[in-house]
Amino acid sequence: MKVAAIGDAHLGRSYLNVVDGATGVNQRELDFERSFEAAVDLALAQEPDVVVWLGDIFDHPRPTYRSFRVAQRALTRIRDHGLPCVVITGNHDTPRLPGTGSPYSPLADTFREFHFAHRLAYERFDLDGLVIHAVPQMLTVEATLDGLAEADRQRSGDKTNLLLTHPRITTVQPRYNDINEIEIDDGALKSDLVLLGHYHVHQRVRPGVWYAGSTDSFTFADDPDEPKGILMLDTDSGTAQHVPLIGQRPLVTLDTIQALGLSPRDLSDLVLQRASDIPEGAVARLYLDGVDPEAYRLLDIEAVRAASASAMLFKLEPQFSGIVMNVELPDMDSMPSRWERYVTDQDLTGFDRDRIRDLGREYLAAAVEVAD
Repeated sequence: MKVAAIGDAHLGRSYLNVVDGATGVNQRELDFERSFEAAVDLALAQEPDVVVWLGDIFDHPRPTYRSFRVAQRALTRIRDHGLPCVVITGNHDTPRLPGTGSPYSPLADTFREFHFAHRLAYERFDLDGLVIHAVPQMLTVEATLDGLAEADRQRSGDKTNLLLTHPRITTVQPRYNDINEIEIDDGALKSDLVLLGHYHVHQRVRPGVWYAGSTDSFTFADDPDEPKGILMLDTDSGTAQHVPLIGQRPLVTLDTIQALGLSPRDLSDLVLQRASDIPEGAVARLYLDGVDPEAYRLLDIEAVRAASASAMLFKLEPQFSGIVMNVELPDMDSMPSRWERYVTDQDLTGFDRDRIRDLGREYLAAAVEVAD
């Protein structure tokens, strides 16, 4: 059988204070939606026998109406192609408390022909010639190991066994710490074949075990130079191939400026030169190594903005000379954008995220008025 695997789309994830002018939606949130939709199209174009979603399709256990509709439309497309679909939950889209409900529950009620593992328990799904063992995100490592042990006990003797789960494997170097991670050894993955969600870069863990990777690069820690896409698994041959997506927004780290000893004028010329080379629509950053604080302060920020106008966002990352420990100085972002990023990264389950965001903006605006 041909299995098309889609991992970590994180629908609803919004960061960077840039809004799409046509829709009013956070631009990066819109990027993730488009990448996910393109991944579904790419998966269907491979003419698979089954489609699997490997968790964290949503960025939150309480996705927005907009994100929910994107997932709903994708499932409808898969159903219209007459394909079975298997879905597991991940660490981001699993509620922190049992009994509070899963965003996948109404989808499971609507798409009854599909298979959803979203109830914090192991589930087995028998397909023609294939048994899928689904171990969704659990609340503890112990519960995950119990689910994996049950998957091992339930293995079929006459069909190929495919395990789907969403942990961080200890042998894979983490790029950053994430919320509610379940860390296990790959020795606990006992199946003929294994497909994993959670790690955002496609990687083979060992023979027969693969991370599918994500559908977009969320941050520079996601190694944006590595292509994002889907994974195609041939269960007959036991081989897998990563199929990359194209046309995604680039995240670019420009060539570092070795700024030690540069005059303010020379520094400015180099920054403007680098800024003018940013690809259209990119999120870009530029490190200034050993920069003199006074030279950095004298940079003409408006000129930098003009030179980097083709970018979606451009950020300077100064590393100051003569300072043992760098402190974060104000950059081209505003305080409202910092508040936006802070709220986005918080777990606000049970709270009105939009209300909290709006209140913060109001308080910041009032503070500026008082300061003026």
